[in-house]
Amino acid sequence: MKSPIVKRSIVISGRKTSVSLEEPFWSGMKEISRELSVTLSELVGVIDTDRRQGNLSSAIRLFVLDHFKARAARPEDEPALRDSHALAESSAETRDPGSG
Repeated sequence: MKSPIVKRSIVISGRKTSVSLEEPFWSGMKEISRELSVTLSELVGVIDTDRRQGNLSSAIRLFVLDHFKARAARPEDEPALRDSHALAESSAETRDPGSG
């Protein structure tokens, strides 16, 4: 029986680490990173920096859950990326700390 957990290597702030998630969470992360026009590594880096406790895999699962819950609760005429600007700005600062 194939494991439902998929382990992938990812580079966060210049260091390589492994993250184990179920495939639906990887798919959700890819979708979110496309929406925000950031790389998967940048998105995981922001989640890693912002997490308060727990391991990175748990923080990612909670981030994906929160993202899609917020999307489902939004009125249809409201812009899809209302709260994502801070994430994109944080990612840009990570790429070029001197440009903020």
